[in-house]
Amino acid sequence: MATSNPAFSQDMFAGYNQVYGAPRSMVTTVQGTMSKTFLLLAILSGTGLWAFHTMAAGQLAYPVVGVSALAGFVLAMVTIFKPTISPWTAPVYAAMQGVFLGSLSQIVEMRMGVKGPHGIALQAVSLTVGTLLVMLFLYASGTIKVTERLKAGIMMATGAVCLFYVVSMVLGFFGVAVPLIFSATPAGIGFSLFVCGLAAFNLLLDFDFIEEAARREAPKYMEWYGAFGLIVTLVWLYLELLRLLQKINSRN
Repeated sequence: MATSNPAFSQDMFAGYNQVYGAPRSMVTTVQGTMSKTFLLLAILSGTGLWAFHTMAAGQLAYPVVGVSALAGFVLAMVTIFKPTISPWTAPVYAAMQGVFLGSLSQIVEMRMGVKGPHGIALQAVSLTVGTLLVMLFLYASGTIKVTERLKAGIMMATGAVCLFYVVSMVLGFFGVAVPLIFSATPAGIGFSLFVCGLAAFNLLLDFDFIEEAARREAPKYMEWYGAFGLIVTLVWLYLELLRLLQKINSRN
């Protein structure tokens, strides 16, 4: 199973009996994975709302954005390299990402001067949830079939975007700004739209991975790992939507 989500490596299921040694009486189910996904989303939402309002009240320092982002990244890497601990690391990862997204969203809103029911954070959340539901419907109904060709295309496109971001980050250290990432030009907005669409299509690969884990009767803790991988993609999608909305609002 090859997906562009780093949490879902192509040989994750290869010989899992020998690797994990899990009894088949405790196996992964789609329902179990979804319930754990909802739990992780609840944790992320709770810490996100707390960070959002605490940052607005001036009771949260700006460095918490970087600290929580770094903590989430470290937890993600640990979980990816050792999936057996995902029942413990996935909830903490969700909590850290909630703090990161909540505080970052509040900072963006304060800088943009757009708050209340028309705040871009609420818009980004609504678009993320809507995209998730649409992609889930398209996958479940068979409207979009996850073929090997589709997987390869999404993987290559995602890899190219990741490489572009890395190069842009390196150039930023030398004072060279890449306009497509942050500029509110038509080209910059078009780039953000493309990346948002790519993140949405990565959700299809996540759904496919979860279904494959259940079909192969993977160990029970893979439910946590599947939920964790889905949260990784949703966090990426939210960040890209937030960036897109920031560009659009800056033109108004």
